[in-house]
Amino acid sequence: MRFVPLLLFLAACEVSQDDEVAIGAETAQQIESQLPVVTDPYIAAYIRELGDTIAGRTSRSDLDWHFHVVNSHQINAFALPGGYIYINRGLIEATTRVDELAGVLGHEIGHVIQRHSVQQMQDRQKLGVVAGLACTLTNICESGLGQAAINIGGSALIARYSRGDEFAADSEAVANVLRVGIDPEGIPSLFEKLMRARQVTPGVVEGWFATHPLEEARIDNARRLIAQSGAEGAGGLLQQLPSYLEFKRRVSALPEPARPP
Repeated sequence: MRFVPLLLFLAACEVSQDDEVAIGAETAQQIESQLPVVTDPYIAAYIRELGDTIAGRTSRSDLDWHFHVVNSHQINAFALPGGYIYINRGLIEATTRVDELAGVLGHEIGHVIQRHSVQQMQDRQKLGVVAGLACTLTNICESGLGQAAINIGGSALIARYSRGDEFAADSEAVANVLRVGIDPEGIPSLFEKLMRARQVTPGVVEGWFATHPLEEARIDNARRLIAQSGAEGAGGLLQQLPSYLEFKRRVSALPEPARPP
């Protein structure tokens, strides 16, 4: 398997866009064989259309973007190099409006635009196992057998984003959703919900806080970015769609995730 040698090569060298796409594709192939990616046609099409709408107006619209829903109640989302983005069912269930999900997509798209995972690969050479991502996104590692089952021997970049990375991705998120006429208020709105969820049910948001540092300063910064953008005085920005309620209903009606062995 060429996966590990490619990662080690990329960690030592300047990473071109072709290299970035290649490592993202290989990582995605491996983790998707372990994660319960949702295949329901309506759900898959909805997340893909919303994601493509946002990504298609960014500076990296030339990437072949991929958006997936993962059948896990853990509240989390993750972006791989090259435009592979995963949104957990639990995060969708935590939203009430489409602008909140759009904000998450805009944020994860922002990480790809800024090439944060690639920079970590080059600057820090933080390589972890694919199992690490699967454990973060789901509860599959609650048992030793479950952890062994997903440790398939490949490597992927799994690291906690820095505070600076998160601020940069938040800035991208505001700009990304505004370009397509979506209200960026969904960004701090969801952040506030996650902060409240941490007080009530910390277990379901543990993965999010492990990989996405979140504190009051980020909420304040998001609102400052929105004020600077002029969005607060703009009219006609989208917050909700009737179709989003149907999307959420279908996500909530998905079969329960399989419990780890």
